[in-house]
Amino acid sequence: MRTSNIMIVGVGGQGTLLASRILGRMLLGHGYDVKVSEVHGMSQRGGSVVTYVRYGDRVYSPIIDKGEADIILSFEILEAARWAEFLRPGGAVISNSQQINPMPVVMGAAEYPQGLEDTMRAAGMELDMVDALGLALRAGTAKAVNLVLLGRLSLRFDFPEEDWMEVIGETVPPKFLEINRQAFSLGRHAN
Repeated sequence: MRTSNIMIVGVGGQGTLLASRILGRMLLGHGYDVKVSEVHGMSQRGGSVVTYVRYGDRVYSPIIDKGEADIILSFEILEAARWAEFLRPGGAVISNSQQINPMPVVMGAAEYPQGLEDTMRAAGMELDMVDALGLALRAGTAKAVNLVLLGRLSLRFDFPEEDWMEVIGETVPPKFLEINRQAFSLGRHAN
């Protein structure tokens, strides 16, 4: 089996690292060799954050090069566009439809780019947009966007939902467990 590559991209504080840990544990539990590399960037200040998850029979490096990502899981649409050159031809982007203004936009030095979805689709990317923030709020907290997106990503794997719920239970603190499981389920079953 060839090595598969998933990039998880977002803005600091959105829970990208938790999502990568859950995904990594899930893949390990299903017998894959897994390498996860967390690149924090300016995560503490709301800057770009990327995590590489590589899995297969044998994985030698945690790094994903340009044109190698099978899937980009994006917590914000501009982050999906920012990292799009890492997607392989025919790859897929799963993205939250929420827009988070980067600092230059907040300060009035730039405008948020418009038409990002159309641009990515025109470039041949398979784009799966989901209102992850809306679904997270339905689950009980905006902080569960990461589990909504992970639920959406789970559709790309042939793993039972119960297995995902078990790994979430092993990874998420007990006081947040039910909300996170509900958020995952909402993402997995969203139309």
